[in-house]
Amino acid sequence: MSATENLGPAGTGAATAPIPQVLREPPESRSAVGGAKKVVWIALLAGLSILFLYPFAWLVSAAFKPQSDVFDNRLIPSTFSWNFDEVFAAAPVFSWLLNSLWIGALAALGVTLSSALVAFAFAYFRFPGRNFLFAVLLATMMLPPQVTLIPTYLIWNELGKFTTEHAWLPHVGVNTQYPLWVPNFFGSAFYIFLQRQFFLGIPRELFEAARMDGDSYFSMFRRIALPLAKPALIVTFIFEIQAKWFDLMAPLIYLRDQALFTLPLGIKTILDRFGTGGGGEGEWQIIVAATLILTLPMVVIFAIFQRYFIEGIATQGRKG
Repeated sequence: MSATENLGPAGTGAATAPIPQVLREPPESRSAVGGAKKVVWIALLAGLSILFLYPFAWLVSAAFKPQSDVFDNRLIPSTFSWNFDEVFAAAPVFSWLLNSLWIGALAALGVTLSSALVAFAFAYFRFPGRNFLFAVLLATMMLPPQVTLIPTYLIWNELGKFTTEHAWLPHVGVNTQYPLWVPNFFGSAFYIFLQRQFFLGIPRELFEAARMDGDSYFSMFRRIALPLAKPALIVTFIFEIQAKWFDLMAPLIYLRDQALFTLPLGIKTILDRFGTGGGGEGEWQIIVAATLILTLPMVVIFAIFQRYFIEGIATQGRKG
C-alpha cells in the first residue's frame, strides 16, 4: 500500500478509518425466509377456508341424509335420501321462492337506482349546505331499525285502511307485499354514501364536456355516471338482494296470508311444524333440505357477480 493511500484529508499523514462493509443477507437465506412465510400463509388460509366452508358442506350433506343420519357428521352420506320431494309436498316452497325472487329483484333495483340519483346529485352539484345535508343523511345510519319499526308499521296500516275504503285504489298496507319493496325506491343512506365515492372519482371534465355538448343532467347521469360506476351499482344490487333474500323481520310483521310468504318466513313455518321446538317430531332432514334451497340462490348469484363484487370492494378500499 502506498503512503498516499494512508494520508488524511489534509495530507497530514493521519490514517483514515477503514470503510465498513454492509452486511447483506445471502439471497439463499432471503428466499428460504420468503418461502417459509408463503407456506405459513397458505396453511393459514387453507385452515380458515375449511373452517368457514365446513358448515355449508355439512348442510349440503345433511340435506341428502335420512332422518336417522342427519346429525352423524359424515360429509359423505352412508345412505342417500332425496328429501326435497318432502319439502315441496309439505309446503308451497316454489311459491315462496318466486315471492322472494321478485321482491328481492324489485327492492334491489329500486334502491340501486334511487340511491344512484341522490349520490350523483351530492357528487356533482355544488350548493350551499351540501355537506350539512350529507352529514344529516349519514346520521340516519346511526338509528337502529327498531326505532322506526312501529311508526313505519302504523303508516302502512293507515294506508291499508285508506285503500280499503276507496275500492278504485290498489290495496296496499299490512298483509300485502308492498311494504317489503316500495320503501327501497326512496334510497338508502349507506348505498348513497357508497356510490357517491365512486361518482367523486369520475373526472369532472367529462361532465363539463358533456354539458358543453348540450347534455342534460339526466343524460350525463345515464350516459357517463352509470356506466363508469357499474362496479358500485352491482355491489349495491348484490348487497340489497342478499339483505331482502334473508330478511325475516319485515315479512313476519307485514304478511299474514301464507301464499304471500317469502322463503325465510316459509322456512320458519317449516321449522315450527317439523322441529321439536314447535311440537313436531324432529324431521330435521326436511328442515335442512329447505334451508339448502334458501341458501343456494345466493351462492349462485355471488359466483356470477363475484368479479364485480371484488372490484367494487377493492375500488372503495383504494379511495379510503
